[in-house]
Amino acid sequence: MSTSNRVVISGIGIISPLGIGVETVRDALLAKRSGIDHVKLLAATALPGNVAGECTGFTEETAKKEYLKAQRKSIKLMCREIALGVASANLAIGQSAMNLETINHDRLGIEFGANQMYSPTMDLQDGAFASASDDNQFQFGEWGGAGLDKMDPLWLLKYLPNMPACHIGINADARGPNNSLTMAEATSNNVLAEALGIIRLGRADIMLAGTTGSRVHEVKALHARIWGGLADCGDAPPATWCRPFDATRAGQVVGEGACTFVLETEAHAQSRGATIIGELLGAGSSCVLGKDGTPDCRQAMVNAMRLALRMAGVDPADIGHINAHGLATKDMDNAEAAAIHDVFGAAAEKVPVTAIKSYIGNSGSACGNLELAASLIGLRQGLIPATLNFATPDPDCRLNVVHGDHLATTNKLFLSVNVTCIGQAAAVVAVGR
Repeated sequence: MSTSNRVVISGIGIISPLGIGVETVRDALLAKRSGIDHVKLLAATALPGNVAGECTGFTEETAKKEYLKAQRKSIKLMCREIALGVASANLAIGQSAMNLETINHDRLGIEFGANQMYSPTMDLQDGAFASASDDNQFQFGEWGGAGLDKMDPLWLLKYLPNMPACHIGINADARGPNNSLTMAEATSNNVLAEALGIIRLGRADIMLAGTTGSRVHEVKALHARIWGGLADCGDAPPATWCRPFDATRAGQVVGEGACTFVLETEAHAQSRGATIIGELLGAGSSCVLGKDGTPDCRQAMVNAMRLALRMAGVDPADIGHINAHGLATKDMDNAEAAAIHDVFGAAAEKVPVTAIKSYIGNSGSACGNLELAASLIGLRQGLIPATLNFATPDPDCRLNVVHGDHLATTNKLFLSVNVTCIGQAAAVVAVGR
């Protein structure tokens, strides 16, 4: 493949429960330090034990003074998820050493993903009370008139999932392709797939490909509690709650974060003397439902992984490790392990597997990019990050989960996969440099 068709990663901007910036996250990974703890930035949530993976270093004050200085006048139009995403893009541009004064802005594009965004109850209360009957029952028919009249005119702009791409595009003067995706945990790898295709089709030289997500939120935490599947480990230290593939796993832990990659053709990166961190080789996506509408997460992951391997032109035997979805729920981990066996065959019990949610929890849309970044950061150190809290292998999974110590490796080719609870899966194949 020529350098004009190779799509490389030349910058990473990461905001996570492990910290902010590549170096901070690297140090946390090397120390096997979890970012899961009791929530500190919200007074209370519906989460069991008030436990989550929270970006405690990203506050209103640090956003204004450090991470969003260029957009400080627009912060009032950003909910936390938007702010996280925009800040991660700023960090990625900085880390890539890209000169925004000299690049061709017509050839700079944005591909960004986010969760659905919800207003905190305080933002809605005036409109809700104005729409209530005399006995304080909410009347939907009153919302369009009496309710909306009480809302901030700019209210909706704070919660639209396409707004991260808008803010980033304006700040970077990106005049190339601009698109937004909202596909829960499948978002990240699909964002990368879209950006990869755009560059290979010659529609852009550089793409800022990122995702953001926060489930550490008063409404989303309540939804997560209602839907179930959350870990509740009582008085055990929060850092031990997320245990992917372990026989004693008790459920997922929610989280938040954002991660943006600077993607560009290898020729363009070389022409500006960029440091190349990795390369995207292929991607695949699939959604599978049974005839009765039941999600088939196992088959969706099988399809996505096989498509990604085929696009990359590699065989399962070539893969140095798998960065797994690793949700830490019984059913989803079992489905993922079965999917890995379907794709890798006899090698499924040998190929190293890591699960980064054990460090950061599940942020939804952002999880895939955060996990891909963790693999790239680890490979720069010549290792595959260990999965935290794995002590008792589950006979229903039969995977070679990296645990205890990080695993030294010279094979920098890896596969990363994610899936949603409704059967959407996406995977990418990448190689560290």
